[in-house]
Amino acid sequence: MKEDFLQFLWKYKKFNPSCLRTTDNHEVIIKQVGTHNVENSGPDFFNAQITIHNQKWAGNVEIHIKSSDWYAHHHENDLAYNNVILHVVWFDDIKVFRKDNSSIPTLVLKDYIDEKLLFRYQKLFERTFKKWILCENQLSNVSDFVLVNWQDRLYLERLEQKSILISELLKSSANNWETVMFKMLAKNFGLKVNGDAFLSFANSFNFSVLRKCTHDLGQLEALFFGQAGFLEKEKDNYYSKKLKIEYDFLKTKFGLKPIHTISMQFFRLRPSNFPTIRLAQLAKLYFKNDRLFSRIIQTYDINEFYQIFNVGTSSFWERHYTFDKESKPRQKQITKQFVDLIVINTIIPMQFSYARSQGKYVEEEIFKLISQISYEKNTIIDNFIKHKVPIKTAMHSQAMLQLKNMYCDQKKCLKCAIGNNLLNQD
Repeated sequence: MKEDFLQFLWKYKKFNPSCLRTTDNHEVIIKQVGTHNVENSGPDFFNAQITIHNQKWAGNVEIHIKSSDWYAHHHENDLAYNNVILHVVWFDDIKVFRKDNSSIPTLVLKDYIDEKLLFRYQKLFERTFKKWILCENQLSNVSDFVLVNWQDRLYLERLEQKSILISELLKSSANNWETVMFKMLAKNFGLKVNGDAFLSFANSFNFSVLRKCTHDLGQLEALFFGQAGFLEKEKDNYYSKKLKIEYDFLKTKFGLKPIHTISMQFFRLRPSNFPTIRLAQLAKLYFKNDRLFSRIIQTYDINEFYQIFNVGTSSFWERHYTFDKESKPRQKQITKQFVDLIVINTIIPMQFSYARSQGKYVEEEIFKLISQISYEKNTIIDNFIKHKVPIKTAMHSQAMLQLKNMYCDQKKCLKCAIGNNLLNQD
């Protein structure tokens, strides 16, 4: 038995409310269970309305496994608990008093719970090392209606979560949305392996410098590779020497300093994902698109994004993956699969955050856009598909990643629509 289950029982009135009595045998009538205090310190439920022994009370409710937890948590010395009007417990093992020595009415909840509900709870949280997620053997009992509606909510929750980084970048970028778009694009061009390094690179110079270089691809590449630390060592080819001369000029003109704290990684990456290639593509993207931010923020058609990001590299990178070694000539265009990742992880979160900042709601447009993209393929998604969870688009896969990371892995089944549905089934 866990305290969050008792909170769940109280919050949703999963007990027989018609014959409740305190440990002093006084009748309890619940008008309002109160507002669940999820994040802040203090009692578990605020502003409850309860009648006890024909006396109406308005105040807070505290929930514990044992009555003695009141003292174990030192609530008797905390003024925030002076307004507790009911102590809800599973086991009553001691009389509880407020700081002023007045006794607090206690309700033992286990006396009013359906045994079938307890069985379903125990079955859901039954521990076994073979389980991928706790409810995997019961997922087939959940209707598609419940799953699909929960996926919609989970995806919006994931967008809210991704908006946190955007908000932080806005604060550090003088509320400049174009700057934040560049930083978010850079981070996601670096993928998981180099994401932090690419973000550090994007943070290392003012976006106004990039604007002044967009007319010249050579200058953009010099700025990008120089700031990323690739021009620190002398290299024996004309292209590198030319970039170095250009970067030294830019460095003096704009007071630039390359990043040194985080190095770009090549190990275990496919050559097409090497940081050199991604930086070259990012430079070409900004060289080719003069009004990139306005185009991106107003587009909700995946095919138009394929056009916007239909860029490759300068000629040097068609014959190289690194500065040092020449390879077979090959055009290194940004693939549609990579554009899908950029739309999922950068563009849609940016559209969502920007619209909210303007007092607009574009959820319908965003759902339309994300639904044009195929679902991601990884171990988590493969496992959900194996367990018959409906996954048809990237919206569904993003939702299930949110579910696995933020609910399943953290055993937050009581806050999950699937867990709630399983507990409420007859």
